[in-house]
Amino acid sequence: MTKAPDPSQILSLSTMLSTQRRIAALTRPTPLIYSPALSDAVGCEIWLKLETMQVTGSFKLRGASNKMLQLSDEEKERGVIAVSSGNHGRAVAYIAQKLGIRATICVCDLVPENKRKAVLDYGADLRVVGKTQDDAQAFAEEQIVEQGLTWIAPYDDLAVIAGQATVAVEALWEQPDVDAIVAPLSGGGLLSGIALASKTISPKIDVIGASMEIEPGMVRSLEAGRPVTVEEPPSLADSIGGSIGLNNKYTFPIVRDFMDRAILVPEDSLGPAMKLLFDAEGLVMEGGSAAALAAVLSTDFAAGNHRKAIVVISGRNISRDRFFNAINK
Repeated sequence: MTKAPDPSQILSLSTMLSTQRRIAALTRPTPLIYSPALSDAVGCEIWLKLETMQVTGSFKLRGASNKMLQLSDEEKERGVIAVSSGNHGRAVAYIAQKLGIRATICVCDLVPENKRKAVLDYGADLRVVGKTQDDAQAFAEEQIVEQGLTWIAPYDDLAVIAGQATVAVEALWEQPDVDAIVAPLSGGGLLSGIALASKTISPKIDVIGASMEIEPGMVRSLEAGRPVTVEEPPSLADSIGGSIGLNNKYTFPIVRDFMDRAILVPEDSLGPAMKLLFDAEGLVMEGGSAAALAAVLSTDFAAGNHRKAIVVISGRNISRDRFFNAINK
């Protein structure tokens, strides 16, 4: 097998720091807190990176900000378009409103109503298309051709990946001696950024992605050795479902080369993880975020004998009814 490249050759520390300075105009640093209760439950020191406290409620604002702040005047004039399971669309709509850019956000039927409403509240044009994200993607590609809109990728873009890398840059600045960092794994934008930053700063950190057992797009692609299409069944973790795109250029090879392993969690592990975080820390997280905590609570993580880990709590954007239904089952 070809030796993986030095991560700093893909995303240097200076690039990550310049990205951090750039996106400060639209984002905020998020807290990193120690959780005694979760540390006791897991059996090692657990620190929570609370992207739930980001302006739009998830880490997605970082990558989208980095991309959109570098658009040309011509691109801004034409407008932007994005496909989203909710959080990316909310971020793009928020940034577009701040920068005075016209934004079209495409979602599929699986996207919850509260996430659709958030996009509309920021003044974006919401298009609900088809039963899967692939359907929404196909529609968006038509609009790019017909209207000349600028594509804001949810994950497979180096500017987006650099933005997401700032999650790890911030966390490791505060706690540089961790031996593991765990984050949700879907299309791979967050995991790519975290892996590149972590391996650049401290190569010994164990980078772990958390996905669902049923149809994990990136994991199935890694198993196949190439991007593949997967089904998109309904899930409480709707924000991390779906395929990674057959034309994936960046996140597939980065995750392949720099993620240490993936942990797959069952659907019925999400509600208990959400309840545990709520009871222990009074915090709300959505189902996709819960996959990371569920992974840390699993026997697969315990087998790693970690001493100190960061868990990225990636988003909070879940409706009240859906949250309480999940934790009360």
